[in-house]
Amino acid sequence: MIEELKTFIAVVDEKSFTKAASTINISQPSVSLHIKILEKKFKTKLIERSNKQRNILITQTGEILYKKAKQIISLIDDTKDELNNYHDSTSGTLKIGASMTIGEFLLPSILGEFIKEFPNVKLEVAIENTHNIYEKFKNYDIDIALTEGSVPAHNYTSSNFYKDTMVIVTPNSFTYDKNIGLKPNLSNQTWMHREEGSGTGEYLNIFLNTEGISPKNFIILGSNYAIKEAVKNNLGVTFISSLVVADAATNNELKIIATKTKYNRFFSYLVHERNLSKIATLFVEKLEKFSKRNIT
Repeated sequence: MIEELKTFIAVVDEKSFTKAASTINISQPSVSLHIKILEKKFKTKLIERSNKQRNILITQTGEILYKKAKQIISLIDDTKDELNNYHDSTSGTLKIGASMTIGEFLLPSILGEFIKEFPNVKLEVAIENTHNIYEKFKNYDIDIALTEGSVPAHNYTSSNFYKDTMVIVTPNSFTYDKNIGLKPNLSNQTWMHREEGSGTGEYLNIFLNTEGISPKNFIILGSNYAIKEAVKNNLGVTFISSLVVADAATNNELKIIATKTKYNRFFSYLVHERNLSKIATLFVEKLEKFSKRNIT
């Protein structure tokens, strides 16, 4: 049954029997057989195929089995690692997903401390926007998700581990009149914006709506670095984590606008409520220690 589930996962991921066969290194007839075995076992149609079998459609029951199969395979892999290493020093593979700001500016130092303490642990790290990281977490592709934006309510445990400060950033040439406030100064400006699904982009939208600021237009960029460089080169202004621009501001490459209001947000970690592996538990403990130093 385990091999059949692995085959089904590959078919859904690849959206093709042929590609799935190549990915898991079995024949295409074997792929078809595995799917038939599952459909017979669960008494339901899992995959609809066109007459030419070039296109496939996952049924609703297929979607349910796919999510459960991912959980089952993840649990088996975690159990195997834990049993194999029960009498040995802590080792195995930890899969972490982090949104962009966390992955670029906080995670390296956290992982450095963790690996120094547990050198036999292997790491697999994905750094993408909050939406993509949450999707990986939801599908059990990663053990722990580190996010900076809001995510849907689900069966997971969430806890804050860092308080971040968001700041208004402009080119050095920008003139800000403290006497007239944010709205008159920052309306009718070009704003650097992250792509949809970004936690940073979400907080920028909240900031603009809260302050009643009406941008002239947006430039959409896919990374924090690109936004920082765009502001430095006089393309516009932005609202972004102080982690991204602190060094550039110190070096007078751009300007942070001081405001009376502190704009803070929290970074969170997500773990599945059940079946947390030993290695994941140790990493959560590291995050909890990190949070005590960085949340006041």
